[in-house]
Amino acid sequence: MKRTQKSSVVVAAALLAILLAGCAKKKPVATTPPPPPPAAPTASLSANPDAIEQGQSTTLTWKTDNATGVSIDAIGAVEPNGSRQVAPVQSTTYHLTAKGPGGTQEATARVTVAGRQAPPQISLTDEQMFAQSVKDVFFDYDAYDIRGDQQSALQSAAAFLKQHPTWRVTIEGHADERGSIEYNLTLGTNRAEAVKNVLVQQGVNPNNLRTVTFGKEKPFCNESNETCWQQNRRGHFVLNK
Repeated sequence: MKRTQKSSVVVAAALLAILLAGCAKKKPVATTPPPPPPAAPTASLSANPDAIEQGQSTTLTWKTDNATGVSIDAIGAVEPNGSRQVAPVQSTTYHLTAKGPGGTQEATARVTVAGRQAPPQISLTDEQMFAQSVKDVFFDYDAYDIRGDQQSALQSAAAFLKQHPTWRVTIEGHADERGSIEYNLTLGTNRAEAVKNVLVQQGVNPNNLRTVTFGKEKPFCNESNETCWQQNRRGHFVLNK
């Protein structure tokens, strides 16, 4: 073979080798996958009980995951998990917000507050109202003038009787055991009349007031001492209607 042909064959072989090398598949380059996105927060909030009366309390309980900051309206920042007693004065919806790298999650809990029920009204009989508002009037020994410390009791009695203008009342005059029967009957009369006069002066209809005396014949207390005698020196009221 001539030298020129030999050179051509060498060049052709070299070109074929280069072409074959260019057609060979390239090996894949290894790459690192991107990190997964941060997990979104989860949150729950509950109230137990969820219905209360005014003045009562309830317990809020919450739980969160993947949160770096948690807050509840009307309370402020709280731990990611926990509970808290609250006493709302009116129906309230509590709102929880949990924030983290993966976003924000919210939860709510409703507490219904009912007005406190008033205790049932106890209906008093006329006699019970009379006994509460019209009190006995007490006197000093051997006297029938109205003492200064008894004026307020008579004022309250007069105000009550004027609110019930159709009610009729008997005023009993009483005395302690000392003295004769006749003397104490007279003393009882004077005491009953003194009470009646004050009530009439304060506007009570005199036609609704009747007086009677028992003297020492119907004692309220039977011991022979000043404490007992003071209880017996009185003007006592009885409702007749």
